[in-house]
Parts: sequence; structure tokens; C-alpha cells
Amino acid sequence: MGDKSTPLLAVLQLLRKYNLKGTEEILRKEASLGDVELESLDLPEVELASILTAHHTESDPYSYEFAYDSLKKFVENSLDIYKYELSMLLYPVFVHMYMLLILYDHNEHAVNFLEKFRPEQEDYYQDDLNKLSIVKHKDQIKGNELAEIYSSNKFVVQLSRDASSQLKRYLQEQKNSTVIINIINNHIQLDVHDGPGRTQAQVRATAGGVLGEAAKNGNLSENRSKVYYGLLKEPDIQVLPAPVEDEEEVEETPDKPKKKKTKKDNIFMKKPKSDPNAPPNDRIPLPELKETDKIEKGKALREASKRIPLGPDSLPSICFYTLLNSGHTAICADICDDSTLVAVGFNNSHIKVWTLTTVRLRGMKSAEKLQDIDREAGDVLVRMMEEKDRDTCRTLFGHSGPVYKVCFDPFKALLLSCSEDSTVRLWSLQCWTCLVVYRGHVWPVWDVRWSPHGHYFVSSGHDRTARLWATDHHQPLRIFSGHLSDVDCVQFHPNSNYIATGSSDRTVRVWDCLTGTQVRIMTGHKGAQASSWCGTCPRDCPRPRYRPHTRLPYMH
Repeated sequence: MGDKSTPLLAVLQLLRKYNLKGTEEILRKEASLGDVELESLDLPEVELASILTAHHTESDPYSYEFAYDSLKKFVENSLDIYKYELSMLLYPVFVHMYMLLILYDHNEHAVNFLEKFRPEQEDYYQDDLNKLSIVKHKDQIKGNELAEIYSSNKFVVQLSRDASSQLKRYLQEQKNSTVIINIINNHIQLDVHDGPGRTQAQVRATAGGVLGEAAKNGNLSENRSKVYYGLLKEPDIQVLPAPVEDEEEVEETPDKPKKKKTKKDNIFMKKPKSDPNAPPNDRIPLPELKETDKIEKGKALREASKRIPLGPDSLPSICFYTLLNSGHTAICADICDDSTLVAVGFNNSHIKVWTLTTVRLRGMKSAEKLQDIDREAGDVLVRMMEEKDRDTCRTLFGHSGPVYKVCFDPFKALLLSCSEDSTVRLWSLQCWTCLVVYRGHVWPVWDVRWSPHGHYFVSSGHDRTARLWATDHHQPLRIFSGHLSDVDCVQFHPNSNYIATGSSDRTVRVWDCLTGTQVRIMTGHKGAQASSWCGTCPRDCPRPRYRPHTRLPYMH
């Protein structure tokens, strides 16, 4: 039997003990217990009395306001070294008291309780309380996203050992009121740490998550897994030295001898060093670089060596682009690494790609003309392009909803996009057509990102998951599940072995691509949840959000 029937079984056991069979049978019929055996609750009379007393206290609507007020005074009167950590208990206790009042059908008392103590809660919890205040009856708890989260998960509160002792001493003095004790035992996870209590700034730095802070001690810790933060060892790429005409000629004089160029040339001859904290290069399979990619990367490295370090005396040059007369609302944009192409996603489901140089974008030849091309030729990709079909812009059609993200691959050959239509699409930037439609998300997809090494990409969406994909698979390789709300943004670690996700539950989580497990959880953000605005979009961002089950639009 569950916790709700424990007081009833205690009453039945007492009736049987005093041989009140008639009353026991009537109670069984009214409670529809039938022939439930009582051996599962074979407790001493003292414990039975304690259970019944606790049940009586919890069913008394006036005891909640008194108990919460008592806890608040205890926190306020505590020493500063304990006060700020103990204050983190007030919000979860407040929430579960409200839900208990609803469960016991004390609906009017619940509303009064909420109105009285809600202004005292932190600002970053007010949006959550807006959602929770919709629950006016116990039948509505199951359909409320936030109420279900609090009912099925424990709120984590970090306390120093001394603060924990102060709390235990206070609870022992509250023997007549078991409401707070039961809430802490059933719905709050105390993560006790050694050392002094944290200051107000330290507490606020990690507070703000829907379920409190991340556990850091003992078996509860979610942040103890080994993580390889180092970069992968770069492949040996032969980088040609700069042409002679690019070198500055310096005349040799007695006072100023000619500078040696050997040091600059040696930059390209150094072997790549391995980071001691880097993952093995074969930890996850990565595609081998093609010869053309190696040449392009070599050119990029050579160009990078010529860059001037930025500082007050050498500020960067900046170029702005403005989208005029687009006809539709532009939602997202991305510029490729060499700044030659820009892609923009619109709310009418179209994607447009513009060239930022004088080189125009060429279209592909017709099917009849492609049959005459020598496929073994080295410049087959060039021959596939139509010489006369040149334009500054190409439009990609395929999505059936607003496009929320576009992303160029590291080699400027492919483009990814995600949309409200719950799909991710892979586009070719050579034939300007959709190559693959990736289906897996069941709600709008908010973000998609390429791996720094290509081949892999990750997507995230309204279904509270992030998914790892590969260009040669149409099904996701990994599904990262654990967030309590929308996964709004994703990003790869530079070594391609890990993925970071940011969610409307105000947490950042790091996932291992090899195992699919969560290796880090970070709290401290206090921004509004999906019902308000995310931090990556302007306040007039047009993309709609949808509540599960109802599909009612609301701005994120």
C-alpha cells in the first residue's frame, strides 16, 4: 500500500487489536480495501499513534501556515554563517506545502497560503509559481508539468555539516508538527558538505535550478566523472611556407642585420603536441581528412600565422551585413568560417544562402547533361556546375515550418537546418538540394550544431532531449535525456567528445558522446523558463513555443 493508505491501515490494525470487528468491516467496505492483510503494517502501538498524529497534523490546513512561519523565523534567527544555506529550504518546503493542501482538498487554504508567502520567494522562482498556481484541484496535478517534476524528483539543498546539525536540532523540537519533517524526508535531498557555511554570494552563485543545486558530495555527486578536457592531437599536415613575394625584404645594414626567416618557417615544421588531458584520437571514430580538406586546412594555418595579436593598438576590423526587404521575418543566420557565405532561415520555412564575395553561386546542370560528365575526372565537381546559371543567392525549399537554426559545416560543403516541423535537414551547397531529412524529435527543434571535426552533429528541442547524429546514419546515435524542460541550445566541446546543453530548467549539462551519459550538471542561471524569454534570442524573437498536450503557442 502507498503512503496515503498507511494511516488507514494503522486504524484498521488498532481496531483489530481491540477486537472491534464490526467497525473494522464497515471501514473496509467504505475504503474498498477488501481482504487486505495487515501483517505488512505490524507496528508497535507507539508507532501507530505517531502515524495517526502525523496524519492528523498534515490534514489540518491551519498547521501549514504555522509550520512555514516557524521555519522562516528559524532561518531568519540563525547565524549568518548558516542563514543563507538554510534559506534554500524555504522555497521547496513552500511548494510542497501548497501541493499537500491541494491533495487534502483544502483548496481555499492553498490559495491563501500561496498569496501570503509567494511574494517572499526569490524573483527567479516567480515564473515557476505562475505555472504552479494554475493547479487548483488535486486532479490537475497530474497534467501540470511543474507539479509532476516536483512530485517525482527531490529538490537538492547543499548544507554545511554545522548547518545540518542546526536544522536537525530545530526539527527535533518540532515534534508536534511533522509536516516539515515529512516534506524534507520525502521531497528534499540534503547534500551535506564539510567546511564552513557558504556566504550569500556563494549560495546565490549556484542557486536557481528548478530542482535546486547540483549534488557535489558522496554518492549523490553528479560531477565526479572523468572528463577529458584537452584537445585532440592534430593530424600531421604539410603546410607550405609562404611564397617569396609574401615575405618582407629587409635590407642588411651594419646597424640592422637581415632578419632570419628560419624561425617562421619552423612554425610549419613543428610536430603537433599531445595534451595529457586529451582523449585518445580513436576514442570516438572521426573521419579522415580528404586531400582537398588538408590543403584548405594548411592554407588556414598559414593565414593564421600571419594574424596580428589583438589589443588596444591593433583592434579588429568589423564588417556588418544588413538584410533589407526580405519579405519575411528572418529568425536565424550563420556565416561560414572563411566569411564567403551567409545563410538565413525565415519564418516562412525558406532558407536563403548569399555569397559575400564577387564569386557567384553556380547551379547544377540538368540530369541529361550530367550523364555526359566523366565521373573519374579530378574536377568532376566543377564540371557538374552550370556555367551560365550564376547568382548571388540560392533558396532552399523543404521545411514546413519556421527555421530556427542554420549551420555551415567546417568544410563549407554542407548546411544543417532545424525547424518547427520537428525535423533536421542536411543540404548540399554544391547541388543546392536537401540530401537527408533526419526525423526523431517529436516537437520543434530549437538548435543544431556541427562537430568541430565534421561528420557528427547534435540537435535539441522541445521534447527535452538532445540527439547526436552522423551524416551517414538516418537514426540518432545517442539520445541525451535528463533535462526537465526544453533544451534550447547545444554546443560541442572542441575535441568533439562532449556536448553541452542549455535548458529552460536553468541548468547546463555536459554529456559524453561515447557513453551517452551525463558527466556534469551546472546550476546558477536564474533566467526565465520557456514561458518567458531565453538568453540567446532578442526579446522580439518570433519563434513560437508549444506546450505539450495542448499545442497552445506561447512566446519563449
